[in-house]
Amino acid sequence: MPIFQNLPAAPVAPKKPVTDTRHGITRTDDYAWLRADNWQAMFKDPSLLDPDIRAHLEAENAYMKAAMADTEALQKTLFAEMRGRIKEDDSSIPMKDGPFAYGSFFVTGGEQPRYFREPREGGERAVLLDGDKEAEGKAYFRLAGIDHSTDHARGIWGYDDKGSEYYTLRVRDLATGDDLADVIENTGGGGAWAPDGKSFFYTVLDENHRPSKIFHHIIGEPQANDRLVYEEEDPGFFMGVGGSALDDFIYIDIHDHETSEYRLLSTSDLMAEPKLVSEREIGLEYSMTEGGDVFYILTNADGAKDFKICQAPVSAPGRENWTDVVPHTPGRLIISHMAYARHLVWLERENGLPQIKIRDRQSGEEHAIAFDEEAFSLGLQGAAEYDTDVIRFSYSSMTTPSQLYDYNMVTRERTLLKTQEVPSGHNPDDYVTRRVFATATDGAQVPVTLLYRKDTALDGSAPCLLYGYGAYGISIPASFNTNCLSLADRGFVYAVAHVRGGKDKGFQWYEDGKMEKKTNTFTDFIAAADYLNQEQFTSYANIVAEGGSAGGMLMGAIANLAPEKFKGIIAAVPFVDVLNTMLDDTLPLTPPEWPEWGNPIDDKTAYERMAAYSPYENIGEKPYPAILALSGLTDPRVTYWEPTKWVARLREKTTGSAPILLKTNMDAGHGGASGRFQRLEEIAFEYAFAIKVTGKM
Repeated sequence: MPIFQNLPAAPVAPKKPVTDTRHGITRTDDYAWLRADNWQAMFKDPSLLDPDIRAHLEAENAYMKAAMADTEALQKTLFAEMRGRIKEDDSSIPMKDGPFAYGSFFVTGGEQPRYFREPREGGERAVLLDGDKEAEGKAYFRLAGIDHSTDHARGIWGYDDKGSEYYTLRVRDLATGDDLADVIENTGGGGAWAPDGKSFFYTVLDENHRPSKIFHHIIGEPQANDRLVYEEEDPGFFMGVGGSALDDFIYIDIHDHETSEYRLLSTSDLMAEPKLVSEREIGLEYSMTEGGDVFYILTNADGAKDFKICQAPVSAPGRENWTDVVPHTPGRLIISHMAYARHLVWLERENGLPQIKIRDRQSGEEHAIAFDEEAFSLGLQGAAEYDTDVIRFSYSSMTTPSQLYDYNMVTRERTLLKTQEVPSGHNPDDYVTRRVFATATDGAQVPVTLLYRKDTALDGSAPCLLYGYGAYGISIPASFNTNCLSLADRGFVYAVAHVRGGKDKGFQWYEDGKMEKKTNTFTDFIAAADYLNQEQFTSYANIVAEGGSAGGMLMGAIANLAPEKFKGIIAAVPFVDVLNTMLDDTLPLTPPEWPEWGNPIDDKTAYERMAAYSPYENIGEKPYPAILALSGLTDPRVTYWEPTKWVARLREKTTGSAPILLKTNMDAGHGGASGRFQRLEEIAFEYAFAIKVTGKM
């Protein structure tokens, strides 16, 4: 019996052919009209969306709702389960900084966090920022947090109320809770305080949503009077601003996906010009942290593919003065580093597993914080203060709830501060987590992390949600996720394929999944599905694939390459119109993305390579599985028209009867709904689709 029955007619997008010729090659795009010509203005004011486009999106939403109508009770059940695993009035363990300790908490029923501080050694909490109060009356609201000044008198806080990631900054008097008159628009969110607390630095996004300028704002002055500190003229680079732990420097961090450049502004002279550390050189990456009289520099210089840590004098930080402190070890990827008065700390990954290393700055002695499980996740929070021997880290696995520790780097003593509570109950012994390896087409061993209940029959009958990403060097941690327990408890195998394009197995793993090797990401994922089918963890008829953003490109690619191996596909904010997007240099992320994918405008080889795998370009006449695409109207990263066009063409070409669904959040952007419970409703919807498609309702 068909899973989807009595559906109304699916929306049919009109064809309005637009031709484009590049490198002597002409393509026709029947659905190019779905791209709003006024997208820059529409992101700031969604009411400006073309009525024909809005009507089509609303028709798609109505069709999607009809197709999923019989899952509404299931969605509510899933939502209740997920919400029941959340401690609704959860609170962070405050981090000590000067006379205070800072943290955040939620209230029962609240969607947004509330930020607080209390006396350093405990006492009455003062709420600095109430996210629920600020979000009142807004369909979408996302906080950028609050950053306090060095003297603890004021805080910069930011918010986005469109989903477009244009953040407005406000300045709050932390003693009274009142906002000052200062309003800073169109920022990237957050700022870096000058030590005197009378001014701060921030990034401004241009009309194409790129962080192109750093400004210096003096409290009490209008934004129009702010001094331009630095302007980045290359649209291919991202830019951010931050402060050093000792308040000696303002860092200007300029980078794309493979090249870095830092400029430093001494806080002893805020009106000076920022000084260049090491001029950008294609392929050279570095990041800096202050260590008193030296900078510690994490870099891939001199062939250190998996990175090393150098030091240089604060007075002369140029590359010619970099000397190795933690040398390069092939296969051991150093991910991040922090420096304190007596210790150097870094997070590394080797053989797919993370590790925290500590080095005594005086003696040079090193040690690691050790763990026992087969697969786990670490988070290094460090400390807010420079002169400390205590840092903070988190630990979890697919079966172990998150644990937060303070760690004394001298005595090596761990202090458990908090274990994630699961109010509805959780017994780790009921579940199994495993790390297995699938053999890729070229023999590479692809790690796959599994979670399932002990009583799940591994005879091929179990449904499976197989998740993948595989881009930008982002690794998917084997961390605790209460949401996927709702699938495991229904007999699902929850699987994460650590495909090439991430750094799960080092920097080479990333390089082997980008540019001319991008298709390895796709074939790795299919190899994971093959392995799970062969070893009877599940079967092709029971696998639902899921990925978002660049992982959505992966979903589009595997739909074209091996549609018969998946029962369903969930593609969240999917980057599926790769070629057209990389040809449109006005879009926010296009120039910065060229180092990851290639530049098809100037490079015919890159053009042809993208044309060969871009999901939208390669939709064929074949039976596609059931597909659910999700998008956000004001998404500046993966614009709404990518999944909209993809669905239109899929529906036109498929020879099968499985429905192709599109759900557009008309009040959100790339990250989906902004409230914590609203987000759970979205996950419940996705899981309901997976359960329905596999016939497990």
